Amino acid sequence: MDSIRVIGGRPLSGEVAVHGAKNAVLKHMVAMLLAPGRYRLENVPGILDVDIMGEVLDHVGATCTRRESVVEVDVPESLNPEAPLELVRKMRASILILGALLARVGSARVALPGGDDFGSRPIGMHLDGLEQMGAVFELRHGVLEASAPNGLAGTDIFLEFPSVGATENLLLAAVLATGKTTIGNAAREPELADLASLLNQMGAKVDGAGTSTIEVMGVPSLSPADHKVVADRLVAGTYALAAAASGGEITVLGCDPGFLRMELRKMQAAGCDVERGDDWFSVTGPERPEPQDIATLPYPGFHTDMHPQMVAFLARATGTSLVTENVYAARFRYIGELNRMGADIQTDGQHVVVRGVEELSGCEVDGCDIRAAAALTIAGLAAEGETIVHDAEHIDRGYDGFVDTLRNLGADIDR
Repeated sequence: MDSIRVIGGRPLSGEVAVHGAKNAVLKHMVAMLLAPGRYRLENVPGILDVDIMGEVLDHVGATCTRRESVVEVDVPESLNPEAPLELVRKMRASILILGALLARVGSARVALPGGDDFGSRPIGMHLDGLEQMGAVFELRHGVLEASAPNGLAGTDIFLEFPSVGATENLLLAAVLATGKTTIGNAAREPELADLASLLNQMGAKVDGAGTSTIEVMGVPSLSPADHKVVADRLVAGTYALAAAASGGEITVLGCDPGFLRMELRKMQAAGCDVERGDDWFSVTGPERPEPQDIATLPYPGFHTDMHPQMVAFLARATGTSLVTENVYAARFRYIGELNRMGADIQTDGQHVVVRGVEELSGCEVDGCDIRAAAALTIAGLAAEGETIVHDAEHIDRGYDGFVDTLRNLGADIDR
């Protein structure tokens, strides 16, 4: 198990260019299964999840090659419509292979997904929507066996919640379905709009991505395309909060600040000086933040994957903050670790009550998932003394060169 060691008390300063979004590139790789041929993705982050998705695609029959920030995928005419448990359990995004294989092959065998443990994250909306399009499912020993006996047909689908995963799965299925599919109450995330952009480059007819209603007119076939992955707003926000928590300043390049409008608004309200450009923003942190009330919501609301980092920042606020988690019910394991560092944080149902303290103290803590490990590192930057974040390999699933980037910004940090 790897660990990150950080000595607090050094304000960060400098510029950082953001790599492509984890939550986009994984979906792009699945979309490539929809048509045979050779694809090229640019601005791909060097993260573990890209390697895992590459293994999933290799098992299905594709060939993935990565060289620095470029991934090339060769997709054959014939696919093996199966994603095995040992791969799918590592990463929840693997469930998206279901819609793509049903559309391309007409059948699929997919193990139930894994990924970070945030409590129950059911895939009922995925299955309900695909069933409305003509899919049939049977669960055998933890494996979903799916088929479309009469092919997939377009229909009107209304999601009970704007689930990103469900919207993406239905989108991947609909582009090759017969007729028109309308997805109502659809997710609006920038990464989803970027997926639609790739699909349209492949010859799909997708309108409305990035709004709450997506319309897809199915086409008989698609063709390969090259694409540059949209910037990772979660990485951008993490580095911004790291600089703010340390009392430093940072300029983030290559990311539309509109992707983080709510997060930057809350940082500004907490006392940060924020400047915005077309594809950049800068943040200067306060001596101590002002307390905030925050609720995580689907985009354009405050992102749940920025919740732990924001709590780490607010741990030293001048008063009491309230963070309400509306997306993942069990995302609170990192709180006990922050309290070990001297924070005063309590949970009440889905609410996190953060009573700001004047100082945090470095100690050994457990980074139990991607964002928790990032949040504890942020707390270490703001704390007195040495902080050791164990299980730091979680960072590799979402951040490319995390420690090196922070060191280049002035942190006293190593791994």
